[in-house]
Amino acid sequence: MAAAAAAGRPFGPEREAEPAKEARVVGSELVDTYTVYIVRITDGSHEWTVKHRYSDFHDLHEKLVAEKKIDKNLLPPKKIIGKNSRSLVEKREKDLEVYLQTLLAAFPDVAPRVLAHFLHFHFYEVNGITAALAEELFERGEQLLVAGEVFAIGPLQLYAVTEQLQQGKPTCASGDAKTDLGHILDFTCRLKYLKVSGTEGPFGTSNIQEQLLPFDLAIFKSLCQVEISHCDAKHIRGLVASKPTLATMSVRFSATSMKEVLAPEASELDEWEPEGTALEGPVAAVIPTWQALTTLDLSHNSISEIDDSAKLIPKIEFLDLSHNGVQVVDNLQHLSNLVHVDLSYNKLFSLEGVHTKLGNIKTLNLAGNLLQSLRGLHKLYSLVNLDLSDNRIEQMEEVRSIGSLPCLEHVALLNNPLSIIPDYRTKVLAQFGDRASEVCLDHMATSGKELDTVEVLKAIQKAKEVKFQLNNLERKISEDSWPEPAACVRPSSSLSTRDPASSSLPQPILSNQELSYHRSSLACGVTLCWPRWAVCGPMEDHPFHLPTALAFSKGFHL
Repeated sequence: MAAAAAAGRPFGPEREAEPAKEARVVGSELVDTYTVYIVRITDGSHEWTVKHRYSDFHDLHEKLVAEKKIDKNLLPPKKIIGKNSRSLVEKREKDLEVYLQTLLAAFPDVAPRVLAHFLHFHFYEVNGITAALAEELFERGEQLLVAGEVFAIGPLQLYAVTEQLQQGKPTCASGDAKTDLGHILDFTCRLKYLKVSGTEGPFGTSNIQEQLLPFDLAIFKSLCQVEISHCDAKHIRGLVASKPTLATMSVRFSATSMKEVLAPEASELDEWEPEGTALEGPVAAVIPTWQALTTLDLSHNSISEIDDSAKLIPKIEFLDLSHNGVQVVDNLQHLSNLVHVDLSYNKLFSLEGVHTKLGNIKTLNLAGNLLQSLRGLHKLYSLVNLDLSDNRIEQMEEVRSIGSLPCLEHVALLNNPLSIIPDYRTKVLAQFGDRASEVCLDHMATSGKELDTVEVLKAIQKAKEVKFQLNNLERKISEDSWPEPAACVRPSSSLSTRDPASSSLPQPILSNQELSYHRSSLACGVTLCWPRWAVCGPMEDHPFHLPTALAFSKGFHL
């Protein structure tokens, strides 16, 4: 593959000499009433095709004769009769190939502008690409810088600039001042907003896989924002040179790990620490942090873990790792300024201990994961926005983990198994208690009717809790025995006299009437108690039985 070969060549002066360019006429096709000749150009490992009719060749020849004084008889002559005959076309294919090969041999270093455009060098060949880019920036570079616009460029263009700088040739080999490489370097030194977008598959009519091409971004000295997509992060050099100035970075469809982007140099180190860390012992290297980076988008990559390179972005506030393969939330405890995290469409299945990693998070997107439980979210007290849609949450009890969060305002639970439960919305809102009116569920504000239903559900829940307490009390009364006899102070004899015959009686059991009284007292929220001396010994030793003790505890005089 052409891109693989380009990626395999090292940056630096130790480079093999490129073979001479070739142009071959590989075929032809009839279009309407004229024949188009298919030309394949080879430049090292790169090759591409262009199509021209004979009149295009004739126009090229006229210009080269005028500008470069080439032999006017070099091009095969026109034919008026039988110009589309198979025999003539085949002969022309051979003659036109000889013509092009002769021109390329005559201009081995830099092809004349008219020939370069004829062979599409400005799209596919290093010198042609850089010359076209330099001329563009000569014309409108200053205007782009003043306007503060985002400048879009392709990996192939950056590859060409990198190659041109490595060749060590004059910056203006063509002699045209507009195509001087200096225009590119001046522009890149001052540019603040850059977008690099590759293409999937071959570029244009070539075999060039530009998303795999290596290039160097060290020529950019003032970047505040960079967006990279469909490039191979392993082949990007010089991005770390923007650490002092870069505030926003997006790298999508390009990386297999965070380290490839944030700390490419760490891939060759066993031990390293971020700059500014208090070192307890010797380490292999100290790596500078991204001093200004507050927004990082690494979505739509093939990242499987949040690795320790996260320590190099201490000032990050917005982190997007959506559409990756992350399985565990880790290493985010180093990011004390983090307020927005997008981990949607990953492979998360557990949130245990996540509050120790996310700190003061305000917005958390966990949509499209494998979550069944929400345990771990109950201590994210600063959380305002939470998206849990497209997960595997089945039980309404799981919502209780987030129902007590004091700042939560927006919750999404759509496309979970629990979202098909009858009265799903009101049952979820009921988990938020008195804050139900403040919660927006699934992007819909809570209606007055829903609030009324929530109040009914809360009352039913309260009744269930009371019934549960009563059932426990009945069970305890029926199962527990009275305490063993113990020394205690007897009540005054003026209250009652002891019945000698009572010593043989069984200990008292609550009657239905007494139990009903106890139920009604508990339902009213009354705490039932009685003095210790009233029950500290055998029941026959006391004139009080249980209903009397209950009444006594409420201050009634019997």
